[in-house]
Amino acid sequence: MTLERVELKRNGSLDTSADPEPELLCIFGTGDLGRSLGQRLLQSGYRVVYGSRRPHSCGPLPQGAQVMTHQEAAQSANLIFICVHREHYEFLKTLAPHLEGKVLVDLSNNLKKNKYPEANAAYLQRLVPKAAVVKGLNTLSAWALQNGLLAGKQVYLCGNNAAAKQAVAEMATKLGLAVLDRGSLSAAREIEDFPLRLFPEWRLPLCVALGLTAFFFFYLLIRDVIYAYVEKDQNISYRIMVSLANKVFPIVSLVMLSLCYLPGVIAAFLQLYRGTKYRRFPDWLDRWMLCRKQMGLVALGFAFLHVVYTLIIPIRYPFEYNLIKNQTTPLHFDNTEAWGADSFFVTGILGFFLYVLLGLTSLPSVGGSLSWREFSFVQSKLGYLTLFICTTHGYIYGWNKFLRRSTYKWYTPPAFMLCLIVPSVVLVLKFILLVPCTALELRITLCESGREGLTPYEHK
Repeated sequence: MTLERVELKRNGSLDTSADPEPELLCIFGTGDLGRSLGQRLLQSGYRVVYGSRRPHSCGPLPQGAQVMTHQEAAQSANLIFICVHREHYEFLKTLAPHLEGKVLVDLSNNLKKNKYPEANAAYLQRLVPKAAVVKGLNTLSAWALQNGLLAGKQVYLCGNNAAAKQAVAEMATKLGLAVLDRGSLSAAREIEDFPLRLFPEWRLPLCVALGLTAFFFFYLLIRDVIYAYVEKDQNISYRIMVSLANKVFPIVSLVMLSLCYLPGVIAAFLQLYRGTKYRRFPDWLDRWMLCRKQMGLVALGFAFLHVVYTLIIPIRYPFEYNLIKNQTTPLHFDNTEAWGADSFFVTGILGFFLYVLLGLTSLPSVGGSLSWREFSFVQSKLGYLTLFICTTHGYIYGWNKFLRRSTYKWYTPPAFMLCLIVPSVVLVLKFILLVPCTALELRITLCESGREGLTPYEHK
């Protein structure tokens, strides 16, 4: 409000009689979405009028809103929100003369992809050719509108009329939304498919975790349970529920954690090979790097399961049975075994602590409070430290088992040995990159092979 619009009277009150009347917006549809949107618009300072087939029996509406017939509501406002399903668009065809020059915001979604040959917004534009159709706000739910969870939320707009998109964008910004213009109305189908996506960033990490879990579960099932039954005539199938699962969880967790940092190492070597950091990465590597956060959170979830399963071991029946059975058996104290056991527990505890720290900083509320340098330090430096400690935890677990012949059942390596391959490779490659001379020698070798050029300073 400008100073010219406010005049201070002698009695100290403010005269707002010169203020312009709030803009009137129209909503077609009195369902959950239409009512929630109207409530939010009223709270943002707009006037709202609803268009309904039954204006006198359309149910409860937000306080302060008007309700009219579709024709009357369309004539009263320039910006109209279409909050009805595509199947009910036909009535708009009869209102075409009253919608000429109006801005129609299509908020509709479909229940599945490619349900119709054309996008809903394109169909609406064909029904009302002289109106300016804008596709947008369809990613907002009635629940989010009712609870005011809109601050900073990104919404997409597309349309053929730039002025109409600008009007909708200004309204959305006033609601606290962040607007992204996706271009012409040809992008409407893509925008309509956004709400149908089911955890797109999580799909690859979950598939990888599921594949690793299945592989190591059956691998351990064969080596531990089936081997004992075939070779030793022992039935230890009871170990499947806890003992075998508690071997799978840390293995998958460590491999998933190493897969978070492997693409960064590959990208670094790729940049050295190309001699520049300004060329685009391959699509597979780009997609891999974009889902590293999700991979890390999945790894943290498996680490949590490992901790919980480890804590319940002392209360299991087989553990108590063996404890009572061995009470009369004299034990010889082995100092080396004591050092190994304590080191194993310490690295496990420290590794899990850093694991949780990495997971907390990945939360938007925590990561947003950190500077870029602080966030980079936690996710990179502490991340590699976490990987190193967890890998050390695995090596300590098998330090006295690598050379035992009994370890290789049916000539197969133990699962913990397999899971150490990827993190060990990542740590070795990262160490190579951390040594400046080694990295420079690599670049010189690539230069001599004609792959890249070096500056005179680097040649020196």
